[in-house]
Amino acid sequence: MKKIPRGIPCLIVVVVLFGYLSSVMGFTNMLNTIMRTAHDLLLNTVFYLMAMCVLTGALSRIFSVFGVVDLLQKMLKPVLRPLFNLPGVSSAGALMTFLSDKPVIISVAKNPLFARYFKRYQHISLVNYAGSYAMGLLVIIFMMGHGFYTEPLYGLVGAIIGSITATRLMQRLVLKEYPEYKDEDVLSPSGEMERGRTPYETVPDDPRQTLFVRVLDALLDGGKSGVEVGLAIIPGVLIISTLVMMFTFGGDPETGTYTGGAYQGTELLPLLASKAGFVFKWLFGFNASELVAFPITALGTVGAALGLIPEMMAKGIIDSNAIAVFTAMGMCWSGFLSADAATLDSLGYRHFISRSFICTFVGGIVAGIITHWLYFFITYLIELINS
Repeated sequence: MKKIPRGIPCLIVVVVLFGYLSSVMGFTNMLNTIMRTAHDLLLNTVFYLMAMCVLTGALSRIFSVFGVVDLLQKMLKPVLRPLFNLPGVSSAGALMTFLSDKPVIISVAKNPLFARYFKRYQHISLVNYAGSYAMGLLVIIFMMGHGFYTEPLYGLVGAIIGSITATRLMQRLVLKEYPEYKDEDVLSPSGEMERGRTPYETVPDDPRQTLFVRVLDALLDGGKSGVEVGLAIIPGVLIISTLVMMFTFGGDPETGTYTGGAYQGTELLPLLASKAGFVFKWLFGFNASELVAFPITALGTVGAALGLIPEMMAKGIIDSNAIAVFTAMGMCWSGFLSADAATLDSLGYRHFISRSFICTFVGGIVAGIITHWLYFFITYLIELINS
């Protein structure tokens, strides 16, 4: 390998990657799909996430300035510390992602009044912790809207266990490589973020300012940070999401052919997953190989994965166990292949992206397994009692 010129491996990967895509889709269609998918993601996903980041950044700023963060730290520290090895204020991050999506944790994590409670390794694992509840409210409401009311609750329990797994594993991997992070505070004595990142200034308790002015300052400062976050996540979302979707989706939904439209692909990931359908049946209780499409699609975006459920219901291949597992894995994975990269990059932890992928993937698998067997045993007990 040392005798191979430096640029040759890169050229081989690029030629194989785009050669495969063009051989299936056609060269022109491949290029058009890449451009149109990235454009649609920019307009309909990134700007949507930026809007959420602005709103949640403002809300997290209000919580910080007026003492809600301190209250959460005192109330939830006895619970979160033994389970997740995180301070109590972490619950604010989980709540934000549960109500919206994974990237909003950036606005919370970069808030100095929030970050001051964290050691470096804990701060890094926030992405895995809070990301395990991403779009949780949307997923649960969607499932309930299709007539499944108790199944999403099993999934929520599984997502919590998956979050514990992913968070603890990430902390372990970080400390194994950087043991000094165990005692290193995120904030320097001057109140600034380490690694050269200085967040927006804190709002002092100035008695000369009216309550209205303090609220307005907090909202505007928090919203400003949300705009910066929205710009920071653009590269990760456009590049990684486009690639994931091109390996996940198929041709045109109506004709099945390739037209160069957005969100078309080769369906390679679902094909590979279907080859191991027996594994998914034992682990997650899936009764049809087509059900694997949901967690595979959730790797790119859980919104698109939810869109598969009505078709699965129409085919009669979905059951209550699958809905419970979908809820858990949808929340835990929720497009982590794109979101985790953009989030860690924005927080200044780009070199931990691969480790975060591993931890989130394992957490989602654990969440699905726990949810399946939890649903199986509780259902079995209920039937046993009724009989």
